[in-house]
Amino acid sequence: MLDTFNRSQVTQNVLVHESGHLLQKEDSFKDEWTFQQKREIIKHFRHVLNLGGAVIVATLELRIAGFAVIEPEEFGQTFRYRELSYIHVTLEHRGKGIGRKLFEKTSNVARELGADKLYIGSHPAVETQRFYSEMGCVLAKEINESIYLRETRDIQLEFGVSRS
Repeated sequence: MLDTFNRSQVTQNVLVHESGHLLQKEDSFKDEWTFQQKREIIKHFRHVLNLGGAVIVATLELRIAGFAVIEPEEFGQTFRYRELSYIHVTLEHRGKGIGRKLFEKTSNVARELGADKLYIGSHPAVETQRFYSEMGCVLAKEINESIYLRETRDIQLEFGVSRS
């Protein structure tokens, strides 16, 4: 299912959350999924679907152009959050509006699942943060420590699904 999916991202600059502000800093690295990582993600799809979460897929020419995953667990003190654990568009189809449409559909599905907000432990790349900002995401009001601890460089964001 993800064999031809190209999760490649070269990062030159990131945003860092310091004292309530996002600061841009240089940090060069490349993310690229291996065949084994793609297989693990497919296993995760099955797990999420079996427990009541959602996997949203965008296809072009019978291939996956993008996908998003809403985790099945609810959490939060003030709001009912659902984690948006994945939202990716394959490299060759980025910049075509697929991510925007995928995010909108994901927001609608999260609302149907009963969530008030999506919670996103987001990649710190400037381009990724620009996307989330354009979608209307803001810094998370409640920090989910277990999500934060998975990758402490990620920016913790939220999006109110009732607005979309």
